[in-house]
Amino acid sequence: MSYPTAFEDYVKVIYAHTEWQPEAITPSVLAARLGLAASSVTEMVKKLVASSLVEHEPYGAVTLTAEGTALAVRMVRRHRLIETWLVQHFGYSWDEVHDEAEVLEHALSDRMFDAIDAELGYPVRDPHGDPIPSASGVVNVPRAILLADATAGTRSTVVRISDRDASLLRHLEAEGIVVDAELTVLGREPHRGAFAVQLAAGTHHDLGAEATASIWIADPSGTTA
Repeated sequence: MSYPTAFEDYVKVIYAHTEWQPEAITPSVLAARLGLAASSVTEMVKKLVASSLVEHEPYGAVTLTAEGTALAVRMVRRHRLIETWLVQHFGYSWDEVHDEAEVLEHALSDRMFDAIDAELGYPVRDPHGDPIPSASGVVNVPRAILLADATAGTRSTVVRISDRDASLLRHLEAEGIVVDAELTVLGREPHRGAFAVQLAAGTHHDLGAEATASIWIADPSGTTA
């Protein structure tokens, strides 16, 4: 079944919001994520409800139906395959691919995406560590915790970095903090409050709240975040 582009964008954002944490998205947060007025989002949510893609009670969270989840997974797969394709075959950096993928994910056919998937060797994650759903819709999210929630002494590996802020991605890459980087949490620096980590290479880095809220590391306890 074919849906308007706006529907596809909405369900993708709703899905992504709960992929790495359990809190359901509210209309106000949805509006902020999409950069739209609350009134516009409210009207669109009503259309999504009428199309059986989401469920929403007044003043409550917006949640995907089974049909909405299937559409969201399809769009997430498209978006992340495009990002991976652009990095691996066209020389884009990981902070440049999001906007390109937003356009191309709606323009190419399923056959083209299957071809891209095969050409890439069926990747399981994109350049930021987000899982790429399989063609059958299977999604494997690694067990991870926010860096901000890690305790001093924790040794782990970066598994995901949010792509919401391109400038932060550029900064972290310059510091060597990328997906698969090994690090040790040193804890918060006294007085300044910066969050200190040490990379496997021995370099020491002080990270602010924005960074530690954007980085996920493999969960040392073995439980899902």
